[in-house]
Amino acid sequence: MKTVNPLPVSTYRLQITAGFTLFAAAELVEYISGLGVDWVYISPVLRSADGSDHGYDVVDNSIVDPARGGPEGLAALSKACHDAGLGLLVDIVPNHLGVADATQNAWWWDVLENGRESRYAEAFDIDWDFGGGKLRIPVLGDAPTGSDAGSVLDDLTIVGDELRYFDNRYPIAPGTADDGASPRDVHERQNYELVNWRRADAELNYRRFFAVNTLAGVRVEVPWVFEESHAEILRWIREGLADGLRVDHPDGLADPGGYLDALAAATGGSYVLVEKILEGDERLPAFWATAGTTGYDALADIDRVLVDRHGRKRLDAIDTALRDRAQPVEWKTLIHGTKRAIADGILRSEVLRLDREYHATRPRQDPDLVADAVAELLACFPVYRSYLPHGAAHLEEAAELARRHRPELAATIDEILPVLGDPTEPMAVRFQQTSGMVMAKGVEDTAFYRYTRLGSLTEVGADPEEFSIGVAEFHRRQAERQATMPGSMTTLSTHDTKRGEDTRARISVLSEMPERWEAALSELREATPLGDGPFENLLWQAAIGAWPVSAERLHAYAEKASREAGNSTNWLDPDEEFERRMHEAVDSAFTDPRVSSVIGRIVAETSGPGWSNALSAKLVQLTAPGVPDVYQGSELWETSLVDPDNRRPVDYDIRRLYLAAIDSGAHPPVDETGAAKLLVASRALRLRRDRPELFTRYAPLEVMGERARHAIAFDRGGAITLATRMPVTLEAEGGWGGTSVMLPGHALVDVISGRTFSGGNVPLAHVFDEYPVALLAPASEG
Repeated sequence: MKTVNPLPVSTYRLQITAGFTLFAAAELVEYISGLGVDWVYISPVLRSADGSDHGYDVVDNSIVDPARGGPEGLAALSKACHDAGLGLLVDIVPNHLGVADATQNAWWWDVLENGRESRYAEAFDIDWDFGGGKLRIPVLGDAPTGSDAGSVLDDLTIVGDELRYFDNRYPIAPGTADDGASPRDVHERQNYELVNWRRADAELNYRRFFAVNTLAGVRVEVPWVFEESHAEILRWIREGLADGLRVDHPDGLADPGGYLDALAAATGGSYVLVEKILEGDERLPAFWATAGTTGYDALADIDRVLVDRHGRKRLDAIDTALRDRAQPVEWKTLIHGTKRAIADGILRSEVLRLDREYHATRPRQDPDLVADAVAELLACFPVYRSYLPHGAAHLEEAAELARRHRPELAATIDEILPVLGDPTEPMAVRFQQTSGMVMAKGVEDTAFYRYTRLGSLTEVGADPEEFSIGVAEFHRRQAERQATMPGSMTTLSTHDTKRGEDTRARISVLSEMPERWEAALSELREATPLGDGPFENLLWQAAIGAWPVSAERLHAYAEKASREAGNSTNWLDPDEEFERRMHEAVDSAFTDPRVSSVIGRIVAETSGPGWSNALSAKLVQLTAPGVPDVYQGSELWETSLVDPDNRRPVDYDIRRLYLAAIDSGAHPPVDETGAAKLLVASRALRLRRDRPELFTRYAPLEVMGERARHAIAFDRGGAITLATRMPVTLEAEGGWGGTSVMLPGHALVDVISGRTFSGGNVPLAHVFDEYPVALLAPASEG
């Protein structure tokens, strides 16, 4: 067994499923190690709902999922990693449990059977009084037209000691099913109430993960709940099976900081990351016991340094015209509306629970006033959440904005603000848990599909209002990362990104050619009009970015994106006529010569520059400060769209074949195979793993000449990264010309191309004559 680095140098994310088990992951370790990766990083592996393709719907936290390989599979993967000198990072889900099938979740089943008297009632966040002493389960369908709403209960049946509604099975409490009692009578006697699925929006009485009824919130702040829900996880650390943990959605917890303290104490301070979205210049709480985030903040910086700021005005104009507006849509105005709609819609039940928390010890006045003020504060909250007293200024900022939006609520806002700012108040704790839900659903899952001027900007963890950043600002942010969060993860693609990294890299090229995109979009809309300009912009950008893409994949994306946007159709009541036209438009990309020729033209114009962007992004990510993660398969072109498209099986045979050829001396061209990206990734990962002393600082390098703005250059302490940005404009300006970079005065080898440079003032035309990127190391150590 080789020595494992206590902190990862890099990671490789694998989605563990029934089709790609822990045993399959173990067999892949040799390839991952050969790639140059330091730790393997896997999705949740506790037992999840049958058929789950992601693992975030854990139903039994006491055992590794047998469908994913079980305990034996985890042991096999751990051994393979450690034998190769690799660490193992495991994703965990403390915020919620899967309850879609009650028979699979023993805790939930016990609560359904025994109600408030269940030992596990305390483990879930249930408002029993609001439900009249019952737990509401929103599964009933709509009654036939003209029928009584309760008539759907006639579909209940009794089978043994279970009450069933079609495929849904629920326990019957002892002594409640007398001989001759009808299923409806038995239902009335249970500790749960089956209700119409539409009632979940406003009448649910248990906390969920966002608005997912089948994921019930867990109260890990209760000591015994933490201990029992984490016993298996802590065994992995204690027995050396796992080396670190990635915490999913800490913002849903009552006390994220306290949870991380408990986890650190229980694991002896193991490496821990948190899935935390930072907004704008927000910083991770310094008092948290974590090495950092899962890297979306880094993704946003890398994407934006590759976007041409000069394209903003024209792309804004295109978007404004598509909306038939006189002025560009204002991002903050847009998200205020979408967040308020979420608070008033699918998360209304959470808002009303906050109202009940407030009035639990205070006289009730206007029944709607406090709920209205709470919803407005949630819509105005500038970040995902606060961690009181940390972040109290965000609450004040929200209050100030809410008063401006709704001056008639000012007195009510002032009345409830001291309560919301007091970390000992139950209402304050719940408000903090709820604000992140509203942000995620209102922004990521709605506004991102409406704000469509440039699709690469609407990505998880990013601020679409920030169009681009210059090289100097990029350097400043990386230097800050090196100083404050060197152990934080960086990423370009995940199982949750809206588009794969290379889909975005190609879409970003449109910032360099907005006039050509405008003309192409006009042709596409004329050939297949949908009557929803912003969505058409989103759809055709996605098609261009992911091309070549199958009709099946593009149809799935179009349906999800249009329903998430909620302008022309939605999930609750799909507009069949719009969706018919939409699917016809997707088909036309493959069957109508007019449409396919336009797509072919734009793809031809953006492919080369997109590949250049992709190589630059990958090299920068792999060599910049932080712990770079490679999402499964993204060492070749990663042109996924939104989930589940980004969770497709990966062909590792072709990757092994390409890597073997590269290791035999092949220098692949930059083409559709993506082999050039594998060359860049493997060389960067290996250098970073094998020569850590070359990655100890961050210093920008001076680039001189008329094309200096097209280069990203930094020195990590001996390893030097050089990358190209805005390649379309660069070519239009005549190439690099006399632009050069000042290198240290000793021999350097480019570990990507294998060429040697003498140091000093080196022309970039010479550096980039084979690839748009270079990674230089001291020649004697390269």
